[in-house]
Amino acid sequence: MRMNDAAGAPLVRLGTVMIGVTDLTRALAFYRDALGLPVQFASGEFAFLDGGGVTLVLRHVAELPSPAEGRTELVFHVADIDEATTTLRARGVAFRREPRIVTGDQLAADFRDPDGHVLSIFGPRAGAPRG
Repeated sequence: MRMNDAAGAPLVRLGTVMIGVTDLTRALAFYRDALGLPVQFASGEFAFLDGGGVTLVLRHVAELPSPAEGRTELVFHVADIDEATTTLRARGVAFRREPRIVTGDQLAADFRDPDGHVLSIFGPRAGAPRG
């Protein structure tokens, strides 16, 4: 499926999401070690991670404005919300909101990265009937 803007220039797909981080080393450790995203490339200012079809880029910035609740949220799809929650918690992720049904049989749980960005996991419970 191709997306098009009003002028007709083809937008094929969203390929990269970039977020600002104040400490690239700390952020890279969180996304790589706690969340388990593979690193594609890292330099002094950027770290590129494999987000499963979308590249997540961490960009070092001097400071971030206070995060506005609900402005941006990265959502990671998971096969089993309970297993993902348990694994992430064991890796030091502190959840703001525990898994809850958000649509049909899909649940979500929220947490923040070291810079305050809101992240969530989204998916079913293992063995839950698919509707």
